[in-house]
Amino acid sequence: MVSLSDSDGSIYDPEGLNPEKLQYVLTLKNVRRGRISEYAAKYPNSIYYKGERPWKIKCDIALPCATQNEIEAKDAQALVDNGCWCVVEGANMPTTPEAIAIFQSHKLLYSPGKASNAGGVATSGLEMSQNSMRVKWTAEEVDEHLHRIMKDIHEACLKYGTEEDGYINYVKGANIAGFIKVANSMVEQGLV
Repeated sequence: MVSLSDSDGSIYDPEGLNPEKLQYVLTLKNVRRGRISEYAAKYPNSIYYKGERPWKIKCDIALPCATQNEIEAKDAQALVDNGCWCVVEGANMPTTPEAIAIFQSHKLLYSPGKASNAGGVATSGLEMSQNSMRVKWTAEEVDEHLHRIMKDIHEACLKYGTEEDGYINYVKGANIAGFIKVANSMVEQGLV
């Protein structure tokens, strides 16, 4: 990991974030409620970009995990131009449709939030299941269930999203899989 951001700007640390630096950020953001700019003051080899998003920074993998529409077309093109090969959403719709089109036209591995960010929703479902059954699973049991769910989501994306040239369109796969799941549930409930 070489970059982090908040609503005021982003940092780039060419040396990367090691466990010590990551612990500093966790304390900075979760305990002190500080700003990411303070990271650059503490680690002088890093660069702070006031008011800028991190998407212009050269990287292999980009993980937009904060706000809706934070990666726009110009950001997507910058990521492509800088050699990024994988974008995985960890938020609800952080990438605009225009940016998604750029990722897909360049055949990037692109996972939409409805697939890659589904773990949070799945965990809520697991909590509701435990409550309904009046049982308490261990952390290991929850992780086992969640791992299976995420593996199933990935397999569904592969099944419905693999295109003729072998490119996996995770958006298409996730959309079709979701539609089929809802349609099958409607049939099972006798609504169709």
